[in-house]
Amino acid sequence: MRRLVVVLLRGGPDDLPRVQEVPADEVDGRLSILRGNGYEHFEFTEEYDDFDGEPAPVYRWSYRTAIAE
Repeated sequence: MRRLVVVLLRGGPDDLPRVQEVPADEVDGRLSILRGNGYEHFEFTEEYDDFDGEPAPVYRWSYRTAIAE
């Protein structure tokens, strides 16, 4: 079973949830979140913010890519 980590997202599309659970092995300097027909890309800010009493890494939106057909 893959362990999930809560991350906080800043910026990007307004309809994207700001709190995401992602597999722990995917948490590094960059995240790619599937949305519609593409991916929203986020970069780690090297900051942590409180989420339910625990520190959660903060990622800032950087760009979007489309899925190739």
